[in-house]
Amino acid sequence: MNRLIFYLATAVTTTQLYNPFPKVPADSTTISNILNLIFTIVGAVAFLFVILGGFKYVVSGGDPQSTAKAKNTIIYAAVGLIITLVASLIVNFVFGNL
Repeated sequence: MNRLIFYLATAVTTTQLYNPFPKVPADSTTISNILNLIFTIVGAVAFLFVILGGFKYVVSGGDPQSTAKAKNTIIYAAVGLIITLVASLIVNFVFGNL
């Protein structure tokens, strides 16, 4: 039992001494900036899928299955863009009023 306590105490003091991560204050500005970066990346990916769906639609050649897949890609990407925009607005509203 004493050995276990010794190892736990050593582990706790070792992790307290060696922390490779910088100390960043977790205030609302930092969290808002991180979330805005994530929303920007997600929005860019959704926009690329809209472009991909448009390309698929153009090269489908009138095939009903290919056209349906392209339309679904565009619709789902547009829904993703709208969800990303609404989430970004909600986060900015909440952190703006804190």
